[in-house]
Amino acid sequence: MSSYLFVDGSNLYAGQYELFGPKKYLDFFKYINSIENSLNIKFEKIYFYASYSPRPKLINNKIKKYLINEYNFYKRVKSIKNLIFFKGYRSPTSGKEKEVDVKIAVDIVNMAHLNKYTNLYLMSGDADFLHALKVAESLRKWITIVALENRIPFRYSYLYKTYVFKFKEKLKIKIKKSQKIKIIKLENKITQFV
Repeated sequence: MSSYLFVDGSNLYAGQYELFGPKKYLDFFKYINSIENSLNIKFEKIYFYASYSPRPKLINNKIKKYLINEYNFYKRVKSIKNLIFFKGYRSPTSGKEKEVDVKIAVDIVNMAHLNKYTNLYLMSGDADFLHALKVAESLRKWITIVALENRIPFRYSYLYKTYVFKFKEKLKIKIKKSQKIKIIKLENKITQFV
């Protein structure tokens, strides 16, 4: 029974930046180990999808700190052995991310059809992947959602088991009985200083 993790990396990066700010970043290797230990699983493959922030012509101190933090975060992500990194791009006019969400959805569906995985884990706070998940589910794949405390895709939590990993002591969310959410506390030792 193979378990594949699909990570909406830009969404994850934005969430971890909101949590830790410019001086620290989530150590993705330690985060994955914590998830695997908490859920008693081992990811055979990790597919990570992201695009780097555009570099403006004028860089102030705030933007510089953000770009340095982002660089360190993605550098750590790329150091993981069983990880495949897909780099999308940003629109030169709007700065919006391109290709990433489509690539995630296509890979989920394609790999489900090719029977590459049995268990699909999706790490994203974005609810845009519902149709891809439904296709995987129709092909008898087990689906689990993994999220940071500030990036919970509530829409998925009514359909799929959703694990929310939190760092703060108190998490201010209301969980309905019909939602399949389980909250797991993590140690702050899985961050790195820039």
